[in-house]
Amino acid sequence: MSSTEPPGVRSTAETASQVGAVRVAEGEQLRTVALPGLEMNVRFRPPLREGLPPALFVHGLGGSSQNWSELMRRLAGTVDGEALDLPGFGWSPPPADRDYSVTALARAVIRHLDAAGRGPVHLFGNSLGGAVSTRVAAVRPDLVRTLTLVSPALPELRVQKSAVPTALLALPGVAALFGRLTVGLTAERRTRGVTDLCYGDPSRVTAEGFRAAVEEMERRMALPYFWDAMTRSSRGIVDAYTLGGQHGLWRQAQRVLAPTLLVYGGRDQLVSYRMARKAAAHFRGSRLLCLPEAGHVAMMEYPEVVAAAFQELLRDTAGRENDRSTEDGKG
Repeated sequence: MSSTEPPGVRSTAETASQVGAVRVAEGEQLRTVALPGLEMNVRFRPPLREGLPPALFVHGLGGSSQNWSELMRRLAGTVDGEALDLPGFGWSPPPADRDYSVTALARAVIRHLDAAGRGPVHLFGNSLGGAVSTRVAAVRPDLVRTLTLVSPALPELRVQKSAVPTALLALPGVAALFGRLTVGLTAERRTRGVTDLCYGDPSRVTAEGFRAAVEEMERRMALPYFWDAMTRSSRGIVDAYTLGGQHGLWRQAQRVLAPTLLVYGGRDQLVSYRMARKAAAHFRGSRLLCLPEAGHVAMMEYPEVVAAAFQELLRDTAGRENDRSTEDGKG
């Protein structure tokens, strides 16, 4: 559920009050959204033309809005896209209440969309961001036009062994133990571990992209709230997995009305490939894209394939809407 940074990003000369210099890809801009008790960084690309439908991208555990830079670039002529740094991640400071539950993160997304007046949006989510986006789509269908989920963190009965360390972060004292055990690791070794975990083929990360990821790793590890955010977010995922009834994520998946695209990687070490068909059965009328060579972050490994699948979803959805309008006119 962690993710590394995409290749091809450029460093700006600007610094923030946190640590280090923020990175933006060519053509991207940043802004800060301030809401009561909540401040979030938003990465966006000015639309290539007027009238493009809005889209919002939500990253996974340990990730940031940078995880969407390449996909946003490829969809720049299709949607008016922006990506959030969830509270406590990327360049967004921790929430005032230190609540990192899936419900709280979904509430943050909803508050942003309500304040910006951008809904309904084409909503994208990866891993933890997929669970958050599922909850948003279920409880606020008026805010979501389509839903695209890349390896969404939805409950599994048999968690993969490689995902166990992430789940263990939810236990009291484990984060401090991890911190002590890894204190001697360089940012480069940490980044290599994340890349090996999240990519189906780590060699797809360019040298430039890896250097950028190492710099970002150094910055994150210097943040005083890094382990707190990771621990509480991991606990939030575990808690969401155990919820039953109408608040359970699988039950909420069944309530999603938006046309849904599901993307799963055959080499995903964090979200099992075998969950793809279960997800397809729960999201009504969904379409499934399985990428046998991809890992946990298919939008970073195969952005061109994910972009094409979304554009096909968009065309088909628009076609159905036009057909309904025609039928209503005849009626």
